[in-house]
Amino acid sequence: MDIEVGYAQAWDPEARAPWRPISAGAARERDAAGLPYVVVYREPGREVPLEVRLVSWRDHYVGLWAYDAQGRRTHDLDMRLLDEPTRLLRRYTVAWHYTDPEMPEFDEKCPRSTVELFPDGRGQRTQEPRGKGGGAHVTSPALGDDERWMDRPAFGEWPLLSAEAHGLTDPPTFVEADPGKCQCQCAGEGQVAGEGAADEPGDGDAPVTCWRPPRPAQPGPIDKLFLPGVRVTDGYHPEMTVVEPRRVASLRVPSGLLAVSGPDADEGDGPRITVPVPPGEYVLDEARVRYSYHCEWRNAEVTTTARTAVRFLVSETPAAAWEMALGADDDPRLFVEEQIAGFDTDGATGCFADAGAWESLVALYERGLIQGEPDLDGYEDLDDGSLFMQRTWDETSGGDLMAFATTGDGTYPVWVGRSAAGEVVAVVVPIEGMPEVLAERDGADADA
Repeated sequence: MDIEVGYAQAWDPEARAPWRPISAGAARERDAAGLPYVVVYREPGREVPLEVRLVSWRDHYVGLWAYDAQGRRTHDLDMRLLDEPTRLLRRYTVAWHYTDPEMPEFDEKCPRSTVELFPDGRGQRTQEPRGKGGGAHVTSPALGDDERWMDRPAFGEWPLLSAEAHGLTDPPTFVEADPGKCQCQCAGEGQVAGEGAADEPGDGDAPVTCWRPPRPAQPGPIDKLFLPGVRVTDGYHPEMTVVEPRRVASLRVPSGLLAVSGPDADEGDGPRITVPVPPGEYVLDEARVRYSYHCEWRNAEVTTTARTAVRFLVSETPAAAWEMALGADDDPRLFVEEQIAGFDTDGATGCFADAGAWESLVALYERGLIQGEPDLDGYEDLDDGSLFMQRTWDETSGGDLMAFATTGDGTYPVWVGRSAAGEVVAVVVPIEGMPEVLAERDGADADA
C-alpha cells in the first residue's frame, strides 16, 4: 500500500491540516537543527491522515497522533529523548475507544486508557471503561524494556507506528507528497515555507490552535498579586482588587539555603525545594485581594479580604523573570503539558525554613503541633489572622521555620523571581491557583 508522506512546520488539530507545508529537504534541515516540524501520513483517497508525527528535538519531544476515518484522534503517544541519544522513552500514551461512529472526539463518555512511564521503571496504567468520571482501574503496567523504549530512527526512516491500529498488515510504501498541495486555509492556497525557513509556530499568522511542543506550567502574572489596585478574577468571583500586601514576620536563613516544602510530608529525605539566598533575615508577606459578594445568610452585600499567595522577599528589586523551582528528582524533559513541580502536602501546609537546620526545625514542628508537647522551647503557634500558623527556631544555628496554610492537600508550585542580573529577589507560593488579571477600567490591559 502506498502511503503519502508530507512535511510542515506545524499541525492545526482543529482544521486537521498542516500549517506551512515544507519539502522533505527543509524538514531534514529543521530536524538537524532541533526545530519543530510535523510529518503527515495519508492513505490516498482518505480525507483525514492516518497519523501525524510531531517533532521537536530541542524539547526532547516526539509525539504521535493517530486518527480514525471519522477524523477523531484515537491515540496520543508522547515520547521523550533522554540521556541516550539513540532511544526514546514512551513517556505518556492515551487511547480513546469510541463505541459509536457518531460519538464526538474526546467525548467524556468514551472509554479510554492511559499509560504513564518513567525511565527508572516506574509506571501507571489507568483504564476508564465508562469514560471520564465513570470510575477508573489503576494498575502498574508489566512492560518489558522494548515496550518502554524505542530506538530513534534516522530522518526519513520512521515506520508507520499506527499501522496495527489501522489494521494494516502489509509493509507500506512511502511516497513523498507534493508540499505545494496544502489542505488547509491557514497558510494560504498553495503557500509553502521556504527551504530551511527558521519560522516557528506562533510566528506570523499561525493560528493559536496550531500544535506546539508541550510546556510545563507557566508562572502567570505573579507580580500583579502584590501590586495594589490591580483587578483580578479567580473565575468564581467576577472582580477582586489587589490590596497592600501584609507583612507578617521575618525568617532567618543563616545557612544561605532557603527550604520550601511541606513539613507534614517529610520522610527524612530533607526539604523538597531549596533555593540559594545570601545568609540573612528576610521578610515574609502575603498577597491579598478584596471583593464583595452576596451573603445569603445575612441577605446583604458583604466585602471581605482573602489571601492568594505567600512570599519570601529577598529584595525590593522587581523580578525581571520567574522560574519554577525544581526538586532534586525533577526532570523537565519528562514534563507533560502544564505539569507543575513543587512540594507535596498531606495536611494543607507548606513552610519556608532554613535548610541548614531543616531536621531540627521539622522535629520541633512535629513535637509542638503533632505531639502537642506543652511549653516547648523553640515552638509557637501564631494567631495573627494570617496564613502563617506555626514558627519554630533552632537555638544553635539561629535558623527559623514558618509554616503556612494552603487551600488543601496536593502539590504546590514554588516560583523564584530573579532580577535582570539573575539574582533571587523573591520566592512565591500561590495557595489557590493563579488569578486572571482583568483589564483596567479605562480599557487598557493591566498586563501591558
